Amino acid sequence: MARLAEKKVLLVHPLGYRPEAAGRDISRLANIMPPLGLASIAAYLEREGMEVRIVDCFAHPDAERRILDALRRERPATVAFSCTTSSFLDGVRLAGLAKAELPGVRTVFGGPHVSALKEVALEGRPEIDVLVAGEGEAALAELVAAGGEPAGVAGLVWRDGGETVFNGPREGLELDSLPFPAYAKLAGFPEAYRLPIFNYPRTPNTSCISSRGCPYACSYCDRSVFGRTFRFNSAEYLYEHLRHLGERFGIRHVNFYDDQFTFHRGRVEDFCRMMIDRPLGMTFNCAVRAEHVDSELLRLMKAAGCWMASLGIETGDPELLARHRQNPDLDLLADKIRLIKGAGIRTKGLLMMGLPGESEESIRRSMDYVFSLPVDDFNLAKFTPFPGSPIYAEARELGEFDEDWDRMDCMSFQFVPRGLTRERLEVLFREFYKSHYSRPKVLLGFAAMLWRSPDSWRRFAGNLGAFLRFARSDRRYGDA
Repeated sequence: MARLAEKKVLLVHPLGYRPEAAGRDISRLANIMPPLGLASIAAYLEREGMEVRIVDCFAHPDAERRILDALRRERPATVAFSCTTSSFLDGVRLAGLAKAELPGVRTVFGGPHVSALKEVALEGRPEIDVLVAGEGEAALAELVAAGGEPAGVAGLVWRDGGETVFNGPREGLELDSLPFPAYAKLAGFPEAYRLPIFNYPRTPNTSCISSRGCPYACSYCDRSVFGRTFRFNSAEYLYEHLRHLGERFGIRHVNFYDDQFTFHRGRVEDFCRMMIDRPLGMTFNCAVRAEHVDSELLRLMKAAGCWMASLGIETGDPELLARHRQNPDLDLLADKIRLIKGAGIRTKGLLMMGLPGESEESIRRSMDYVFSLPVDDFNLAKFTPFPGSPIYAEARELGEFDEDWDRMDCMSFQFVPRGLTRERLEVLFREFYKSHYSRPKVLLGFAAMLWRSPDSWRRFAGNLGAFLRFARSDRRYGDA
């Protein structure tokens, strides 16, 4: 039998559930984001002289066949999986399938779940050979270059006989030294991917990441991969990245998936001036934090093509916010949301329901707070204590925590705070959404999307039945 190809690597983004449910998955109907981490790793590995293929099971739920085909045709020595908590066990299943199909193949896991748990994620899982804890590009490249020998490669977790070994963390890369992500290796890009409905004006569109890390330490955020440092691409790199997307793929709108796009003000100002002086014919969205925007910067961003800004509110209850977030200031948040709206930028609020300490009264206060603001859209997540977040270690002391990894996707209440029930949380969750979307100002805003985002309306109309079923049942996968 032919030997395995040491310089060939298969990168896999697991789906996390049964492929038959994908057609009913409301999250896929609303948003399919490209696996930017894998695309970055692919570009880095290829620059180092390796051959790479990506299989994205989320964009292509029939991908098990694609994985088997790649294993049989390419015979890669390494198969690497990037996993969130909810997709980790599906990744383990696919790793077992790879080992059965190609004995001797090396399976490597990375992503936030394994970066947080390290040795725990490896225990009792012979399907996994090596974990990458933290940033993946250089760690995986060094492992492949060493013929799969993990000793001495910083960032790896592996088995040495009966012992589990962590080689220690590795230094973060200089982001401007990285090649642009290998978007062309994502089958069907950009058409196979879709930004959230009503979150863009034009197509084709895509997501982009221009920084890594966050300097804040809120209770609900996992910082296992990039830590609390903040590294960022320069304005020049960022401008060239967008120009590449426009010229190579015809992209007309970009969603920056950074945690803190405006944290370094100087680079945002420089980037915006480049977009104004040398227009690319593109618009963009970004996420901001209240402390790092003001009217002058927002006017510059608007002139550069900023179409929508998202801002983390989390909760409208001041006492609850103070328990979980650094610099809690609801008045400041409200002022900055009004400034964003006043600059002519669409506003989106990001909230969570079910934080430890939540009560029906705090949920009502959140409703009152959000409804008092000129928020065009909002996303309400079901709080989940993820491994690596500060709150994870004490979650069971603060409420009922069903740590079912498959369901930890922020779309079900796996954690229920003391004093509430899962059933009551579900009722309040649906009430929050329905109350928001029945408000006249919000309805008028979505009516304006007929000309501001016509593709969103086409998608909404085409999947109306699925969206209505979700509104009634609040079940991610709709009716069986």
